[in-house]
Amino acid sequence: MTEVKATYLVHSIEENLEKKAEGIALGLTVGSWTDLPLLEQEQLKKHKGRVVHVESLGTTAGHFAETRTKGIIEIAYPTANFSADIPAILTTTFGKLSLDGEIKLTDLSFDETLLNHFPGPKFGIEGIRTITGVHDRPFVMSIFKGIIGKDIDFFTHQLEQQALGGVDFVKDDEILFDNPLTPFEQRITKAKEVLENVYEQTGHRTRFAVNLTGRTYDLKEKAKKAVELGADILLFNVFAYGLDVLQSLAEDKEITVPIMAHPAFSGAITPSPFYGVSNSLLLGKLLRYTGADFSLFPSPYGSVALAKQETLHIAKELTEPGLLNKTLPVPSAGIHPAMVPQLIADFELDSVINAGGGVHGHPGGATAGGKAFRQAVDATITNRTLSEASQSHKELRLALELWGDKVR
Repeated sequence: MTEVKATYLVHSIEENLEKKAEGIALGLTVGSWTDLPLLEQEQLKKHKGRVVHVESLGTTAGHFAETRTKGIIEIAYPTANFSADIPAILTTTFGKLSLDGEIKLTDLSFDETLLNHFPGPKFGIEGIRTITGVHDRPFVMSIFKGIIGKDIDFFTHQLEQQALGGVDFVKDDEILFDNPLTPFEQRITKAKEVLENVYEQTGHRTRFAVNLTGRTYDLKEKAKKAVELGADILLFNVFAYGLDVLQSLAEDKEITVPIMAHPAFSGAITPSPFYGVSNSLLLGKLLRYTGADFSLFPSPYGSVALAKQETLHIAKELTEPGLLNKTLPVPSAGIHPAMVPQLIADFELDSVINAGGGVHGHPGGATAGGKAFRQAVDATITNRTLSEASQSHKELRLALELWGDKVR
């Protein structure tokens, strides 16, 4: 019998976690057990949840400061109970349970049979390296800033300045939606024109991630139109729409470009130590399973920082060997060039160094900001210090003078 295993962190008013675990296993499957006739028990056996592991972590203060029994509970749910899709799996393992006390879903483990129902990234790390021709270093990405309310000429100028800095990707602002000043289709066609011109000047091809937005049932056709117009990458606010929507886009054979998943709205689900879903599951494993080629998540260094161990766990879920292609980790927020050595040490070469203010805030402008990041990457992967490299690179030197030469 195949199963999906769910792991929970609980802060329970009940002292007996084994009893609580059995209650969950029954409550989310057959409902009751001991009162059923033996014949019904036998008939329902294949549908009954199974307690796999219970581990007490002692007592602690709960969310409202009352004493709670803290522990880990792992329960296996038979796949005979649900269809092989994320909405069914999440409803089974954490639907009404998410409303029941201080409990957090920290992991889901799919067996190979179930995992085969999910696409994983269409391109993944290796596919994106093949498309870009960028090997043996992290990618560098910059972000549009201050674009809302500005026209298409402003958009194209800002894109050109970023691309001239040698960044690999430029991401739309996730809060930029289809609008009369910078329409979706025009952003794609103008970006293609600008980036081809920069490529002719520099020999470096930057790729643009356009924000795919609108009503859910219009997304597929809009994505296909974007591909037809020459879009490089689709940026997608997956948690505003749902993981299953991401999967439907990733599985569509006519949507032949990578998908970049943005974490907007995930903060409504993940931050609490008592409730919700873990970052590693939501921004790591499930994004990979449902087809994200890139996963953005808060870095451990910026103003919207996650604990470093959490970010490393996200990256591990995105990149560990398995049946599915690997997803590119994109630690984001608060990144400037001095952080590059630490980012590479923490997330290694298969990652994206992503910056907004760290590019646009450079004293020489966005082009110099992009160059400073590329110079920091090149120095780090050739075992030179940033201080040494800055002696021959003005852009890096000015960046270090502004932001310092170490991670604070």
